[in-house]
Amino acid sequence: MNFYSIVIPVYNRPDEVRELLESLTTQTFKNFEVLIIEDGSKEPCEKVVNAFRNTLDIHYYFKQNSGQGFTRNYGFDRAKGDFYIVFDSDCLIPNTYFETVEKFLKEHKADAFGGPDAAHESFTALQKAISYSMTSPFTTGGIRGNKKHVGRFHPRSFNMGISKQVYETTRGYKLTRMGEDIEFSIRIINEGFSTALIEDAYVYHKRRTSISQFYKQLHFFGRARINVNRFFPGELKAIHLLPALFTSGLAFWFSTIFWSQELFKLGSVVLSAFFLLILVHSLVKTKSLKVGLISVITSFIQLFAYGMGMISEKLRPRGNQPFAQK
Repeated sequence: MNFYSIVIPVYNRPDEVRELLESLTTQTFKNFEVLIIEDGSKEPCEKVVNAFRNTLDIHYYFKQNSGQGFTRNYGFDRAKGDFYIVFDSDCLIPNTYFETVEKFLKEHKADAFGGPDAAHESFTALQKAISYSMTSPFTTGGIRGNKKHVGRFHPRSFNMGISKQVYETTRGYKLTRMGEDIEFSIRIINEGFSTALIEDAYVYHKRRTSISQFYKQLHFFGRARINVNRFFPGELKAIHLLPALFTSGLAFWFSTIFWSQELFKLGSVVLSAFFLLILVHSLVKTKSLKVGLISVITSFIQLFAYGMGMISEKLRPRGNQPFAQK
């Protein structure tokens, strides 16, 4: 039986940590420890953690702020498990998560693994719409949490597991932000380790709770994709360029209002059909007209913000690249 170390970086999210820890107390498989790493928060969660000391094997650490990548490394250095599991602090964990992972690892070899994210029934309509937009085949190409993803599976840090050997070989994250999980996954694969998607090992991921926060997050993700390609040229695949193409196409369509009414009308029809498709698909998936309508907005933001992030980072002067390797 494997022993798991759950590593959770936290920055000013005591209420979310409480919900996450509550979900861990209900696990059917309990052979794990929890490491909460406070990354220089001004709103620490130590009191929240202390409330769970009788129900969880839990450890709390406070350190200076260095970003989530290096904060996870801090946790890995103190972990005792056979496998290290990374969750974002805004996740809720279904009670069979570790039972599912343990069963999978008994039947399959995987040095690193991950699972999808999903929307919990308690989430707001906006959170459900954001969850749809982040997993829809019409916005991400279905590459997140889908067996039909392009190429080898690259685990993401909101729901990711690695063996102790993986950490000892790679020494963890070399970037602290800006695509740190993508860069880490690429190095894991390049070192010859096996990766696996465990489709049933999903988490409920709250993500951002406002339109403006969602825009900022996706803009950052777009920048991160370009940043990672600087370290690993060739990792930027055609499917990753779809948001940038959407954003560029949107700008071209808008410009046609000044010089070609026919092209403007044609573009309007194409865009309307595309977003109608998203509305119908979201309605079928979520069984909620309200979520479907909001999904049209969040899907637009998902594509536009990510595309703008890619374009702005590509145009950034090479001497002004943030979050370089440590």
